[in-house]
Amino acid sequence: MRDGQFIIETQNLTKKYNGLTAVDRLNLKIEKGEIFGLLGPNGAGKTTTILMLLGLTEPTEGKAWIAGHDATREPILVKRIVGYLPDNVGFYQDMTGRENLRYVAQLNGLSRQETEKRIDALLERVRLVEAGDKKVGTYSRGMRQRLGIADMLMKDPQIIILDEPTLGLDPEGIQEMLDLITELSRKDGRTVLISSHLLYQVQKICDRVGIFVKGKLLASGPIASLGEQVFENQPQVLEVKIDPENETLLQLIKGMDSVESIKHHGGMITISSKVDIRKQLVSLLNQHNFTLLHMRLRGRELDDIYRRYFAKEGVS
Repeated sequence: MRDGQFIIETQNLTKKYNGLTAVDRLNLKIEKGEIFGLLGPNGAGKTTTILMLLGLTEPTEGKAWIAGHDATREPILVKRIVGYLPDNVGFYQDMTGRENLRYVAQLNGLSRQETEKRIDALLERVRLVEAGDKKVGTYSRGMRQRLGIADMLMKDPQIIILDEPTLGLDPEGIQEMLDLITELSRKDGRTVLISSHLLYQVQKICDRVGIFVKGKLLASGPIASLGEQVFENQPQVLEVKIDPENETLLQLIKGMDSVESIKHHGGMITISSKVDIRKQLVSLLNQHNFTLLHMRLRGRELDDIYRRYFAKEGVS
């Protein structure tokens, strides 16, 4: 067993299939109790990463540890402490929700008394008390997802891994699922790893996220810092509207240090520079009695990250 401060950790984790690299030297560190979002387009390698963390597929190279346990060498120990919700939850359709949970409890060796106690509590927690005695085949996708959460919690795991948990849900179902996930971390103190391509949804609840594209982790950290990492070493592009817009203004901006180019169209001025010039520009405008109406640093915000890596036209 490995000692360390991270409850989930990978070191150069790599998976290749017939010469194709699905996961490329992934180095990931997740702290106990946090919600971490592994975010990337479909086909980025997220599910393959999860399978390696669970010990369900062996890495070609590298290592993964779950709560100090080697995921490849100690998969049974890993499964005892990890709950997993796949993107397509499988239940016995002709059994009720309660019967499905009872079956899971038997597999985990729970006593009859403890089983019924947990089932009652979990059905209430996931808002399925009234549906608990109905066959799962009659459940909506959102209900099956919530039953999946209850299914995971039957063995009281330290870590929960969710693969596309909001996929196919309506807005109400999405919010219910996000609220449940938040509660699992904030109230229970569990560590949650979410895999998703739906950046806008998951970013609402994650403490940190990793941008995962074509098997590579491009950036990792709080969302506020991702723009700087993703667009590192690229020119800063600043959009501004200033009153009045005249030749004097344009010449002042062109004369600023680090400004590489300037364009103006329809009242919007676009400035490309080597570094962030916002503070310098505001000071300059104040000195010369110009009024700043709008300012946006393009490429450092969530919208820009989304368009670059998650919008359909950006996914190859």
